[in-house]
Amino acid sequence: MKFLKRIQIVAMLPLLLVLGCDKDDDPSVLIPAVVSSNPALDELEVATNTSIQITFNKDMDPTTINRTSFTLEEGSNDIVGTVTYDNKTATFTPISNLKSGSVFNVSLTTDVKDLGGNSLAGVFNLSFTTGVIVDITKPTILSTNPEDNATNVARNKVISVTFSESMSAASFTATSFILVQGANPVTGSIEYGNKTVRFIPNSILDASLSYTATVTTGVKDLAGNALANTKAWTFTTGSEAGQAVVNLRKSGDYVILAKTAINNAPTSAITGDLGLSPAATSFITGLSLTDATGYATSAQVTGKVYAADMASPTSTNLTTAVENMITAYNDAAGRPTPDFSELGTGNIGGMTLEAGLYKWTNTVTIPSDVTISGSADDVWIFQIAENLTVSTDVKITLTGGAQAKNIFWQVAGEVVMGATSHFEGNILSMTGITMQTGASLNGRALAQTAVILDANTVTISQ
Repeated sequence: MKFLKRIQIVAMLPLLLVLGCDKDDDPSVLIPAVVSSNPALDELEVATNTSIQITFNKDMDPTTINRTSFTLEEGSNDIVGTVTYDNKTATFTPISNLKSGSVFNVSLTTDVKDLGGNSLAGVFNLSFTTGVIVDITKPTILSTNPEDNATNVARNKVISVTFSESMSAASFTATSFILVQGANPVTGSIEYGNKTVRFIPNSILDASLSYTATVTTGVKDLAGNALANTKAWTFTTGSEAGQAVVNLRKSGDYVILAKTAINNAPTSAITGDLGLSPAATSFITGLSLTDATGYATSAQVTGKVYAADMASPTSTNLTTAVENMITAYNDAAGRPTPDFSELGTGNIGGMTLEAGLYKWTNTVTIPSDVTISGSADDVWIFQIAENLTVSTDVKITLTGGAQAKNIFWQVAGEVVMGATSHFEGNILSMTGITMQTGASLNGRALAQTAVILDANTVTISQ
């Protein structure tokens, strides 16, 4: 019986920096970095016939990923193998089985670059130790989403399949993962990560029709073992295209909107307007405000700062914005029929989240990097009955065209973003929002109490 391998999301490179916009990542540019590996860092008893798979946070330039920039060594001995790249994942496949009971070192140099020519932030290294077992067990499918014979499936649904072990990303192709409506093939893109493959249709599915998805034995695990059996299943779409966006109305005009206080430990970099109501200007601290008529400015804010005691019509505008913020919160909290309930029992670290409505009756934690994957028109609504906590250095990354403006985190409790973490989406908090030192946000922080900042980068999503 083979050793069961695992994927471990590890913080193995410096902080992903939010720098601006480019053609590769919308809305923010991320320095390319490794987000997961298989084998994992310091993993033991690795099968001797395994391949090494490295997944990045963004699309990379495949011409920069080769036998020079991606190496495998046992001590001073260079291991011969082939290097391939597909779907944000680089794979090193040794030409023969690795020596058992030995320590191997993987290295990726800064010659590895993304499509914009940006290099890895630093050299990536990991070590693992082989066991004595050869992996000959065929992978199996644990679950599909939608399930077989599911009905009323959202028309913007991402089709996903979860496997019993880590798979070769390169084995997922247009002929090994297929979606059809009758005899008509559906075109789309394929993403793989964390033992789960996703088929993202290029356009929304037709209403009230039956679709068949198929995963063939052409898909393989990292040792080259093919899927045990071809899997085909059907589902029927409903009439709806998916969740509608939460209408923020006038509250959406602000990157930060609070009722009781906005406190900042300098120096932050904020892009967008700030609003505070019904509290007065004196409850905005740490921004070194310069007064103007009806607003204030700050060297830390690319935009304007408003408070309830400023000249008309500021007070009236803020009252409307706060009312709209509460209405938006209630809208998000009241959406019925979640697509996912109690996912991960509240721990969503390492997951890839497709579009839909998510609901938790407890606290949600994000202890490791999360990917939000979908199209530019997809919508995510997260209903959280207690707190939301993001750990230090953890990043939320958008893929497939997903946009922060279409992501809504409705949180009844407190939101805490750990130091140097990065968050995406609109936060609608009934309680406070705290961003610890160096944390960054692309979206909005809309709190029914206070927003606390500490040398943060906060950018409004458009």
